[in-house]
Amino acid sequence: MTTPDAFGDRCEQLFLAGGPAAVRRTARQGLDELGPHPDLYCWLALGHVAEDDDDHDDEAERAFRAGLALDGDHLGLLAGYAELCLRADGFDRPGRASRADGLARRLRELAPESAESERLAAVERWSRRGYWDDLRMNAAHESAVKREAHTATVSQARAATDALAEGGHAAALAAARAAEAADPTDRDAAVRAATLEALAGPRDAPVRLLGRHRPAAWTVSLVLALVTNQVLRQTGVVDSFSLWGYLWLLPVLLVDRRFAAVRKDAEARHLARLEAELAARD
Repeated sequence: MTTPDAFGDRCEQLFLAGGPAAVRRTARQGLDELGPHPDLYCWLALGHVAEDDDDHDDEAERAFRAGLALDGDHLGLLAGYAELCLRADGFDRPGRASRADGLARRLRELAPESAESERLAAVERWSRRGYWDDLRMNAAHESAVKREAHTATVSQARAATDALAEGGHAAALAAARAAEAADPTDRDAAVRAATLEALAGPRDAPVRLLGRHRPAAWTVSLVLALVTNQVLRQTGVVDSFSLWGYLWLLPVLLVDRRFAAVRKDAEARHLARLEAELAARD
Protein backbone atom coordinates (compact mmCIF):
# COMPACT_ATOMS: atom_id res chain seq x y z
CA MET A 1 0.00 0.00 0.00
CA THR A 2 1.28 3.45 -0.91
CA THR A 3 2.02 5.59 2.15
CA PRO A 4 1.66 9.35 2.72
CA ASP A 5 5.47 9.61 2.63
CA ALA A 6 5.55 7.96 -0.80
CA PHE A 7 2.97 10.39 -2.13
CA GLY A 8 4.91 13.24 -0.51
CA ASP A 9 8.12 12.15 -2.24
CA ARG A 10 6.32 12.07 -5.59
CA CYS A 11 4.88 15.54 -4.97
CA GLU A 12 8.31 16.89 -4.06
CA GLN A 13 9.96 15.62 -7.23
CA LEU A 14 7.14 16.95 -9.39
CA PHE A 15 7.25 20.30 -7.60
CA LEU A 16 11.00 20.62 -8.16
CA ALA A 17 10.48 19.71 -11.82
CA GLY A 18 8.08 22.64 -12.19
CA GLY A 19 4.82 20.71 -12.43
CA PRO A 20 2.27 22.27 -10.04
CA ALA A 21 -0.69 20.64 -11.82
CA ALA A 22 0.97 17.23 -11.43
CA VAL A 23 1.61 17.99 -7.75
CA ARG A 24 -2.08 18.71 -7.25
CA ARG A 25 -3.13 15.54 -9.04
CA THR A 26 -0.76 13.44 -6.97
CA ALA A 27 -1.80 15.06 -3.69
CA ARG A 28 -5.48 14.59 -4.48
CA GLN A 29 -4.85 10.97 -5.40
CA GLY A 30 -3.19 10.45 -2.04
CA LEU A 31 -6.08 12.12 -0.20
CA ASP A 32 -8.59 10.00 -2.11
CA GLU A 33 -6.74 6.75 -1.42
CA LEU A 34 -5.49 7.37 2.11
CA GLY A 35 -7.92 9.92 3.49
CA PRO A 36 -7.15 13.31 5.06
CA HIS A 37 -3.48 13.86 5.89
CA PRO A 38 -1.73 17.16 6.74
CA ASP A 39 1.33 16.51 4.53
CA LEU A 40 -0.85 15.86 1.49
CA TYR A 41 -2.95 18.95 2.15
CA CYS A 42 0.30 20.91 2.36
CA TRP A 43 1.42 19.67 -1.06
CA LEU A 44 -2.03 20.31 -2.52
CA ALA A 45 -1.88 23.89 -1.24
CA LEU A 46 1.64 24.45 -2.56
CA GLY A 47 0.55 23.14 -5.95
CA HIS A 48 -2.09 25.86 -6.04
CA VAL A 49 0.18 28.61 -4.67
CA ALA A 50 2.73 27.95 -7.44
CA GLU A 51 0.19 29.05 -10.07
CA ASP A 52 0.18 32.64 -8.71
CA ASP A 53 -3.49 33.10 -9.54
CA ASP A 54 -6.37 34.43 -7.41
CA ASP A 55 -8.58 31.37 -7.89
CA HIS A 56 -5.69 29.07 -7.09
CA ASP A 57 -4.86 31.15 -4.02
CA ASP A 58 -8.41 30.60 -2.78
CA GLU A 59 -8.03 26.84 -3.29
CA ALA A 60 -4.66 26.95 -1.54
CA GLU A 61 -6.18 28.66 1.48
CA ARG A 62 -8.85 25.97 1.73
CA ALA A 63 -6.18 23.28 1.59
CA PHE A 64 -4.02 25.00 4.21
CA ARG A 65 -6.98 25.35 6.55
CA ALA A 66 -8.03 21.73 6.05
CA GLY A 67 -4.50 20.57 6.84
CA LEU A 68 -4.18 22.76 9.93
CA ALA A 69 -7.51 21.44 11.17
CA LEU A 70 -5.81 18.03 11.32
CA ASP A 71 -2.48 19.26 12.70
CA GLY A 72 -2.36 22.83 13.96
CA ASP A 73 1.41 22.61 14.59
CA HIS A 74 2.45 21.40 11.14
CA LEU A 75 5.44 23.57 10.22
CA GLY A 76 5.00 23.33 6.46
CA LEU A 77 1.33 24.27 6.65
CA LEU A 78 1.98 27.16 9.02
CA ALA A 79 4.84 28.53 6.91
CA GLY A 80 3.04 28.10 3.59
CA TYR A 81 -0.20 29.64 4.86
CA ALA A 82 1.66 32.54 6.49
CA GLU A 83 3.49 33.22 3.23
CA LEU A 84 0.22 33.16 1.30
CA CYS A 85 -1.27 35.64 3.77
CA LEU A 86 1.78 37.91 3.60
CA ARG A 87 1.54 38.06 -0.18
CA ALA A 88 -2.20 38.77 -0.09
CA ASP A 89 -3.51 42.20 -1.05
CA GLY A 90 -4.77 43.90 2.09
CA PHE A 91 -7.54 45.65 0.12
CA ASP A 92 -8.83 42.65 -1.84
CA ARG A 93 -8.23 40.01 0.86
CA PRO A 94 -8.16 41.82 4.22
CA GLY A 95 -9.11 38.72 6.19
CA ARG A 96 -6.37 36.65 4.65
CA ALA A 97 -3.76 39.36 5.10
CA SER A 98 -4.69 39.81 8.77
CA ARG A 99 -3.97 36.15 9.55
CA ALA A 100 -0.27 36.42 8.63
CA ASP A 101 0.93 37.69 12.02
CA GLY A 102 -0.76 34.97 14.04
CA LEU A 103 0.54 32.20 11.79
CA ALA A 104 4.08 33.61 11.81
CA ARG A 105 4.03 33.97 15.59
CA ARG A 106 2.92 30.36 16.05
CA LEU A 107 5.62 29.12 13.68
CA ARG A 108 8.33 30.95 15.62
CA GLU A 109 7.03 29.59 18.91
CA LEU A 110 7.28 26.03 17.60
CA ALA A 111 10.54 26.20 15.60
CA PRO A 112 12.34 29.55 15.71
CA GLU A 113 15.53 28.19 14.09
CA SER A 114 13.87 26.05 11.43
CA ALA A 115 14.21 26.41 7.67
CA GLU A 116 10.51 27.31 7.54
CA SER A 117 11.05 30.22 9.95
CA GLU A 118 14.01 31.48 7.93
CA ARG A 119 12.06 31.37 4.69
CA LEU A 120 9.13 33.15 6.31
CA ALA A 121 11.48 35.86 7.59
CA ALA A 122 12.66 36.42 4.03
CA VAL A 123 9.06 36.71 2.82
CA GLU A 124 8.33 39.19 5.62
CA ARG A 125 11.24 41.34 4.46
CA TRP A 126 9.89 41.11 0.92
CA SER A 127 6.42 42.19 2.08
CA ARG A 128 7.90 45.35 3.65
CA ARG A 129 9.64 46.39 0.43
CA GLY A 130 9.24 49.94 -0.87
CA TYR A 131 8.34 51.19 -4.30
CA TRP A 132 11.92 51.42 -5.56
CA ASP A 133 12.76 48.03 -4.08
CA ASP A 134 9.82 46.59 -5.99
CA LEU A 135 11.06 48.12 -9.24
CA ARG A 136 14.57 46.75 -8.71
CA MET A 137 13.26 43.29 -7.87
CA ASN A 138 11.04 43.23 -10.96
CA ALA A 139 13.92 44.39 -13.15
CA ALA A 140 16.22 41.74 -11.68
CA HIS A 141 13.57 39.06 -12.23
CA GLU A 142 13.01 40.08 -15.85
CA SER A 143 16.75 40.08 -16.46
CA ALA A 144 17.10 36.59 -14.97
CA VAL A 145 14.23 35.27 -17.11
CA LYS A 146 15.82 36.69 -20.26
CA ARG A 147 19.22 35.21 -19.41
CA GLU A 148 17.65 31.82 -18.76
CA ALA A 149 15.77 31.92 -22.07
CA HIS A 150 18.93 32.96 -23.92
CA THR A 151 20.95 30.12 -22.38
CA ALA A 152 18.21 27.60 -23.11
CA THR A 153 17.91 28.63 -26.76
CA VAL A 154 21.66 28.50 -27.40
CA SER A 155 21.94 25.12 -25.65
CA GLN A 156 19.03 23.70 -27.65
CA ALA A 157 20.47 24.83 -30.96
CA ARG A 158 23.96 23.59 -30.16
CA ALA A 159 22.74 20.18 -29.01
CA ALA A 160 20.64 19.72 -32.14
CA THR A 161 23.39 20.89 -34.49
CA ASP A 162 26.04 18.71 -32.87
CA ALA A 163 23.77 15.64 -32.89
CA LEU A 164 22.95 16.12 -36.57
CA ALA A 165 26.62 16.57 -37.43
CA GLU A 166 27.52 13.29 -35.74
CA GLY A 167 24.95 10.95 -37.24
CA GLY A 168 22.42 12.64 -39.48
CA HIS A 169 18.72 13.29 -38.89
CA ALA A 170 17.40 9.73 -38.45
CA ALA A 171 20.24 8.53 -36.21
CA ALA A 172 20.24 11.68 -34.09
CA LEU A 173 16.48 11.55 -33.57
CA ALA A 174 16.54 7.82 -32.72
CA ALA A 175 19.33 8.35 -30.18
CA ALA A 176 17.50 11.30 -28.60
CA ARG A 177 14.26 9.35 -28.28
CA ALA A 178 16.10 6.39 -26.79
CA ALA A 179 17.79 8.62 -24.21
CA GLU A 180 14.44 10.19 -23.31
CA ALA A 181 12.78 6.79 -22.90
CA ALA A 182 15.68 5.45 -20.84
CA ASP A 183 15.39 8.17 -18.21
CA PRO A 184 12.00 9.92 -17.98
CA THR A 185 13.38 12.14 -15.21
CA ASP A 186 15.99 13.70 -17.52
CA ARG A 187 14.55 17.04 -18.63
CA ASP A 188 17.48 17.79 -20.93
CA ALA A 189 16.91 14.56 -22.84
CA ALA A 190 13.25 15.48 -23.35
CA VAL A 191 14.18 18.94 -24.66
CA ARG A 192 16.83 17.49 -26.97
CA ALA A 193 14.39 14.94 -28.43
CA ALA A 194 11.65 17.54 -28.91
CA THR A 195 14.09 19.95 -30.57
CA LEU A 196 15.27 17.32 -33.02
CA GLU A 197 11.69 16.31 -33.80
CA ALA A 198 10.65 19.89 -34.51
CA LEU A 199 13.77 21.57 -35.88
CA ALA A 200 15.99 18.94 -37.45
CA GLY A 201 14.86 19.25 -41.05
CA PRO A 202 16.96 20.88 -43.81
CA ARG A 203 14.55 23.82 -43.95
CA ASP A 204 15.21 24.49 -40.28
CA ALA A 205 18.97 24.91 -40.76
CA PRO A 206 18.69 28.76 -40.63
CA VAL A 207 16.65 28.47 -37.43
CA ARG A 208 19.31 26.29 -35.80
CA LEU A 209 22.05 28.62 -37.03
CA LEU A 210 20.40 31.73 -35.60
CA GLY A 211 19.64 29.93 -32.35
CA ARG A 212 23.19 28.70 -31.95
CA HIS A 213 24.62 32.16 -32.59
CA ARG A 214 21.83 34.12 -30.91
CA PRO A 215 23.96 36.97 -29.45
CA ALA A 216 25.59 37.65 -32.80
CA ALA A 217 22.24 37.38 -34.58
CA TRP A 218 20.67 39.96 -32.28
CA THR A 219 23.66 42.29 -32.66
CA VAL A 220 23.62 42.11 -36.45
CA SER A 221 19.84 42.58 -36.55
CA LEU A 222 20.00 45.66 -34.34
CA VAL A 223 22.81 47.19 -36.40
CA LEU A 224 20.90 46.54 -39.63
CA ALA A 225 17.77 48.07 -38.11
CA LEU A 226 19.55 51.24 -37.03
CA VAL A 227 21.40 51.61 -40.35
CA THR A 228 18.22 51.02 -42.35
CA ASN A 229 16.29 53.64 -40.39
CA GLN A 230 19.13 56.12 -40.81
CA VAL A 231 19.33 55.53 -44.57
CA LEU A 232 15.56 55.90 -44.93
CA ARG A 233 15.67 59.26 -43.16
CA GLN A 234 18.70 60.56 -45.06
CA THR A 235 17.30 59.58 -48.44
CA GLY A 236 13.96 61.23 -47.71
CA VAL A 237 11.94 58.03 -47.91
CA VAL A 238 10.55 58.94 -44.48
CA ASP A 239 10.30 62.43 -43.04
CA SER A 240 11.63 62.13 -39.50
CA PHE A 241 11.10 58.80 -37.78
CA SER A 242 11.13 55.25 -39.11
CA LEU A 243 10.31 51.85 -37.70
CA TRP A 244 10.79 49.96 -40.95
CA GLY A 245 14.33 49.00 -40.09
CA TYR A 246 13.16 47.03 -37.10
CA LEU A 247 11.72 44.45 -39.47
CA TRP A 248 15.27 43.03 -39.38
CA LEU A 249 14.47 41.85 -35.83
CA LEU A 250 11.53 39.70 -36.91
CA PRO A 251 13.57 36.63 -37.96
CA VAL A 252 15.38 36.49 -34.61
CA LEU A 253 12.15 37.05 -32.69
CA LEU A 254 10.48 34.21 -34.62
CA VAL A 255 13.44 31.92 -33.94
CA ASP A 256 13.20 32.66 -30.22
CA ARG A 257 9.47 31.90 -30.27
CA ARG A 258 10.03 28.59 -32.05
CA PHE A 259 12.64 27.42 -29.59
CA ALA A 260 10.48 28.55 -26.66
CA ALA A 261 7.48 26.66 -28.07
CA VAL A 262 9.57 23.50 -28.41
CA ARG A 263 10.79 23.85 -24.82
CA LYS A 264 7.25 24.27 -23.58
CA ASP A 265 6.13 21.14 -25.40
CA ALA A 266 9.15 19.21 -24.17
CA GLU A 267 8.62 20.25 -20.55
CA ALA A 268 4.97 19.17 -20.69
CA ARG A 269 6.02 15.81 -22.12
CA HIS A 270 8.78 15.47 -19.55
CA LEU A 271 6.39 16.14 -16.67
CA ALA A 272 3.87 13.63 -18.01
CA ARG A 273 6.57 10.96 -18.29
CA LEU A 274 7.94 11.79 -14.85
CA GLU A 275 4.51 11.63 -13.26
CA ALA A 276 3.83 8.25 -14.86
CA GLU A 277 7.26 6.93 -13.88
CA LEU A 278 6.87 7.97 -10.25
CA ALA A 279 3.39 6.46 -10.07
CA ALA A 280 4.68 3.20 -11.56
CA ARG A 281 7.44 2.94 -8.97
CA ASP A 282 4.89 2.91 -6.17
